[in-house]
Amino acid sequence: MSKKKVIPEEETPVVPEEAAPEQEAEVPEAEEQVREDPALEEARAKAEEYLGLAQRVQADFDNFRKRNASVRAESYEEGARDLIKLILPVVDNLERALEAAGEDSSLKEGVAMTCRQLMDILKKRGVEVIDRKGERFDPRYENAVMNADPSQGEPGTVCQVFQKGYRLGDFVLRHAMVQVVGE
Repeated sequence: MSKKKVIPEEETPVVPEEAAPEQEAEVPEAEEQVREDPALEEARAKAEEYLGLAQRVQADFDNFRKRNASVRAESYEEGARDLIKLILPVVDNLERALEAAGEDSSLKEGVAMTCRQLMDILKKRGVEVIDRKGERFDPRYENAVMNADPSQGEPGTVCQVFQKGYRLGDFVLRHAMVQVVGE
């Protein structure tokens, strides 16, 4: 008599059914269906297009802002140069008044203070006097209005300044009017 061993149901090992692998297989199919969905692909393409467009607009705006700052700075400098050009005849007249003032020291002192104050303001702004007396004539800085005979100096040099010239950095505000020794 052979005895059979009876295994109670509770102890029976549970074998996984094939349903679990089918579910795993269905998930990739579902993902493939989502990837192949033309509406979704179209939406992604539109999103990429809009992102690219937004990035280009942002770059264009940054360039505009930089260009605008540059134009604003240039306009400011141009306006400052124009104002200084308008003030230069006032400086000339103050210097003439100093030369013409006789012995009246209070008048001369007041005009000298005003002239100094105005010149200090121009210097703070970067304005320099073009003073090249005795140097070789340079048409970038001077206008020759008269020739002098060679006895007044070395040929081609500035021997007399009739009106001072001024510059702001490399920009000539007003050329000096000079007399040049002829060659």
